[in-house]
Amino acid sequence: MTDTRVAIIGAGPAGMLLSHLLDRAGIDNVVLEQQSRSYVLGRIRAGVLESGTVETLREAGLGNRMDAEGHVHDTINIAWRGEDVLSVNTFELLGKTMMAYGQTRIQEDLYTAADERGARVVFQAQDVQLHDIASDHPSVTFDTGAGSERLSCEFIAGCDGFHGVSRTHIPDHVRTDYDKVYPFGWLGILSETPPLPILLYANHERGFALCSMRNPMLSRYYVQAPLTDRIEDWSDDRFWDELLTRLPESQSSRIVTGPSIEKSLAPLRSHVSEPMRWGNLFLAGDAAHIVPPTGAKGLNLAVADVRYLSQALIAHYAGDGTGLEDYSATALRRVWGAVRFSWWMTTLLHRFPDQTAFDQRAQEQELSYVASSAHAQAALAEQYVGLPYS
Repeated sequence: MTDTRVAIIGAGPAGMLLSHLLDRAGIDNVVLEQQSRSYVLGRIRAGVLESGTVETLREAGLGNRMDAEGHVHDTINIAWRGEDVLSVNTFELLGKTMMAYGQTRIQEDLYTAADERGARVVFQAQDVQLHDIASDHPSVTFDTGAGSERLSCEFIAGCDGFHGVSRTHIPDHVRTDYDKVYPFGWLGILSETPPLPILLYANHERGFALCSMRNPMLSRYYVQAPLTDRIEDWSDDRFWDELLTRLPESQSSRIVTGPSIEKSLAPLRSHVSEPMRWGNLFLAGDAAHIVPPTGAKGLNLAVADVRYLSQALIAHYAGDGTGLEDYSATALRRVWGAVRFSWWMTTLLHRFPDQTAFDQRAQEQELSYVASSAHAQAALAEQYVGLPYS
């Protein structure tokens, strides 16, 4: 392996979608992934896709399975005080819908497409290091177990997530990191049971809860839990009892319980790293930003980054470098909008450890205001379903 035009670090959804879009435009690329293919496919992640994400996947020729197996959503439901339920219909307000389609399925679709086109993807690439990224001739070195290799390239796309190496290659005097860590996590389970037919968020005195779905026989549920808890502390029975307690009886009576097939406890944080470009290194997805999952923005932001970056690279090779120069600023405008929305949804729907009676009443009043204001509901719908691309 000697050279390519674009070296892509990370074979998750961001990296593989970028590779797919570049290949369709005839731009040579190589993807390097630290983990094995089976490990990447085994990661359980988000599953609510914005309308723009759905259209991007369709335009890329990746929409057939999604359209066949995904579940169209057009309503956001929020419950509070154990009784009130607000329903906001995005189609009625905006003419747009969302799609419930798990990230694991998207990853499978991307790998299938990569196999079909003979993409160059190197799994278990260890000790990845980026070199000369501020020059016109960057390169990447890595170890495959059979020895060290060097990949010369023209651009590097860092799509290797929050714990990846790409972001750390931007010098400290250039990079600014913005962080907010939330004092709780989400305990989530997957169960092979018919899901609640609506997407439901719940604000309850015992904490937040969420009912989502992956397909007609795969349910995804979450409850807010202290960061000091362990997965072992939560039996299936305890989880179901807590979930049902936090939902209005009108909805809890519709829940079908069953054994969990996956269980996880994830901390919540907001993180943005600026800029998203240094020299010929471009960051995309979780390598540049993390949002709490309350706003369903993580995967959708990664797709938006890749859309901007692929268009900029394609334009560059057609003779127009403006998109690459503007990439960081363009992407960050959308990132900060999603970060703010995800922070607002998180503070609106969770109970914080230091929350006072005043804070609780103010939170409930905010929910009542959204329920009574058509303008507030339109703003919620517009941001949840996804703002237009720049």
